[in-house]
Amino acid sequence: MAKVLLINGSPKSEGCTYTALNEMAKIFKSEGLEAEIIHIGNKEIRGCAACGYCKKNGKCVFDDIVNETAKKFEDADGLVVGSPVYYASPNGTLISFLDRLFYSATFSKHMKVGASVVNCRRGGNTASFDVLNKYFQISGMPVAPSTYWNMTHGFTPEDVQKDKEGLQTMRNLARNMAFMIKAIKDAKEKYGLPEVERVSMTSFPDGK
Repeated sequence: MAKVLLINGSPKSEGCTYTALNEMAKIFKSEGLEAEIIHIGNKEIRGCAACGYCKKNGKCVFDDIVNETAKKFEDADGLVVGSPVYYASPNGTLISFLDRLFYSATFSKHMKVGASVVNCRRGGNTASFDVLNKYFQISGMPVAPSTYWNMTHGFTPEDVQKDKEGLQTMRNLARNMAFMIKAIKDAKEKYGLPEVERVSMTSFPDGK
């Protein structure tokens, strides 16, 4: 069975971000996919120390929820990252988590489907949305679309439940993501995955 991980980057386990992610999880399950929400927003997660340990050992030197999630990420077919908006940016704890997860997890993320979800009371959603999507794009992960930017609005979970368009966006996103995961799995069996070139790296040490 295909599986999707949903990362709750909010400090609150069942707050606004969870409300949006849970709306998606219900659709994934109805589409025959396994869905697991992982709450990381209340953990003490430090940033990357640039020590190089992961390149030699295949995991981060800080043995915490990042390494735990990496094992699940390797087996998953899709990843949804959810965050509240702090000063027009994702939660700092989530950023530290994602920096280390994507950098230290040395397995290929190519063609795993990604999506980000953001919640705010009023503004800053699109800037936060843009930051989160870049983790997928640099990793060869197709980004699932919806019928609007993947955002909900509200100061409380009850507010988010009133955001009918926002929750509709979450459901459409989940359906599109489920379709992409199934289509990619089918195409992988028929044609294999696209070739990935990793030879050239931009560097101009001679100044020319």
